[in-house]
Amino acid sequence: MPEARALGTAFELGLIDYLSENQQSTIEELQKRFEIDGQGLHLLVNLLLANGVIEERNGEIRLSRQFEETLAYEDLLRAKLEFANLAAADFTDLFTTLIRDPGRFGRHARIFQLFNYRRCFDYSPENYEFTKRWMRITTALTRYEAQVCMTCHDFSGHERMLDIGGNSGEFALQVCRKYPGISATVFDLPLVCQIGEENVDSQPEGRRITFIRGNAFVDEFPTGFDLITFKSMLHDWPEKETKELIFKATRSLKPGGTLLIFERGPIELGKTIPPYSMVPFLLFFRSFRSPHIYETQLKELDFRDINVQRIELETPFFLVTGTKGT
Repeated sequence: MPEARALGTAFELGLIDYLSENQQSTIEELQKRFEIDGQGLHLLVNLLLANGVIEERNGEIRLSRQFEETLAYEDLLRAKLEFANLAAADFTDLFTTLIRDPGRFGRHARIFQLFNYRRCFDYSPENYEFTKRWMRITTALTRYEAQVCMTCHDFSGHERMLDIGGNSGEFALQVCRKYPGISATVFDLPLVCQIGEENVDSQPEGRRITFIRGNAFVDEFPTGFDLITFKSMLHDWPEKETKELIFKATRSLKPGGTLLIFERGPIELGKTIPPYSMVPFLLFFRSFRSPHIYETQLKELDFRDINVQRIELETPFFLVTGTKGT
């Protein structure tokens, strides 16, 4: 945690960007540039030296070569740092409550104030900023998780995709970018769609992505799609509501179309303590289900060619697909 917090501070101060642009600098130059007292700067620099983020040669501070390579994934790194730092207080203050009384944890955890979907219906500057903050994190995670999903499922046979709870449209954007024959629709809450449109509008593929505002539990899903996807959405809801969403999606899916579920599975811990970046997911550990729950429902709904793939990321993911009967 200290190493990650120090790196987060270095990003927030602009220190990483400065060293990336200027290659190297002295402590005195950094102190003058960032107006930090000597004791504070030395503590931060020493933490970054110990963590391998920076190195010192002949009195000059520079980014380490290893860390420079990670900056290709700076958006993902920043998102994981921000997410872990947001969750840290809940983990330290409320972990006993999480284990003993999950209902009370849900009422008091700060992280649920961030992921407050009730603030996603009506626009206000405050609701917009709150929603955009958590969407920034989920968008960065999805940007890279989508790449893995596309190595495990061939989207080339699909033409019209509906991503339910598709958030910022990042999953649809990545699919459309790789598969030019696909057009996509994102179905999500009103304010989420507004921010999602801002995310994709500047991209060439944005012309093939539309957003439909609605409440998945109240409004009917649009029809005419040969692919319907749930990406990191179903775990937000109890099993009863999850089954309702899958049933509604089945009604909207064209005969012969594919239902695709890409979700985290139950957290599995080995003999080592998980890294700091895992803290947010430990708080949600009760939400991640076995894929067999989805597999069983698809069988009950007469899907065929049901396939379950396990994918190892920082936690197990499962990709569940099935074809609707004709």
